[in-house]
Amino acid sequence: MKIAIIGGGAMGGGVVRGLIEGGAVCASDIVVSTPHPEKVSDMQRKGVSVTTDNVRALDGADIVVLAVKPWILPGVVRQIAPALDIERQEVCAIVAGVKSEELASWFGERLPARLSISMPNTAMAVRESMTFLVAVNGEFPLAEKIFAALGRVSVIPENRLAGAMALASCGTAFAMRYVRAACEGGVELGFRAAEAKDFVAQTLKGVVKLLEVPGSHPETEIDKVTTPGGITIKGLNAMERAGFTAAVIDGLLAAARL
Repeated sequence: MKIAIIGGGAMGGGVVRGLIEGGAVCASDIVVSTPHPEKVSDMQRKGVSVTTDNVRALDGADIVVLAVKPWILPGVVRQIAPALDIERQEVCAIVAGVKSEELASWFGERLPARLSISMPNTAMAVRESMTFLVAVNGEFPLAEKIFAALGRVSVIPENRLAGAMALASCGTAFAMRYVRAACEGGVELGFRAAEAKDFVAQTLKGVVKLLEVPGSHPETEIDKVTTPGGITIKGLNAMERAGFTAAVIDGLLAAARL
């Protein structure tokens, strides 16, 4: 599979690094087009081809991944559309806040037979992304294959994408904010910041494994560690009095613009 990635920033770079480090694709089968080649020099050293010419990047590609800012995307689409092999080449746009009809309109009469929108998160760099795919035109087997190599994939209807992003894309920042807060609390409890971070990270790894057990539920796991009159229930109740659950829900709704 030959992959052309337009954009070498956080998202485009995350795709490349995740695929290479996971062994899913040979570096020599990837071309990255970016106006800032110096920012992807690490990829180039690993064998990725780098160019500043978006049209040239399409040559021989089986799938074209558009990973540029939303306000840049219309111009990029109009630039590459005439050069696309719309029957053979699959196109996937990593973009938020752009409707499928809008994206399709930018291609005009050069609409690819296989076009999708994807929304991964930054954990794809370590192959643990939660990626959502939305159909724009036709099926998208190569996009599914790429992002499955970078974590988990869920194909969803477009009207659920905003909520999914709040949970899993913005959710990365929300989870990191909890980790940061826990580390600051750990320092106040007498631990070094690095120690606290390691303790919290390992705890979260354990939480993930517990939730992956069939039949597991957060409340069930909470009940296992909240003994009557114990310290855990005191901590949970203090967090709830400060509005912990309400704050999380409010943040998700705000992120999803609901």
